[in-house]
Amino acid sequence: MPEICRFFGIVISMNYNDHSPPHLYVHFGEMKAVIATSTLTLLAGYLSPRTFGLVMEWTALHQAELMDN
Repeated sequence: MPEICRFFGIVISMNYNDHSPPHLYVHFGEMKAVIATSTLTLLAGYLSPRTFGLVMEWTALHQAELMDN
């Protein structure tokens, strides 16, 4: 699965041939989550509130690019 971005130890990846809805995989230490790119909602897993906030900011900034791909 290709890594899209890495910041503050947070790894964001996306599998382009995966099932719908379009989503991101987030890994940070022991925490893992799946986040929908269109609605910015947590589909599965857990992230601490701080980590979730950072990922939401990053995703909101890059949402148009993510949806284009």
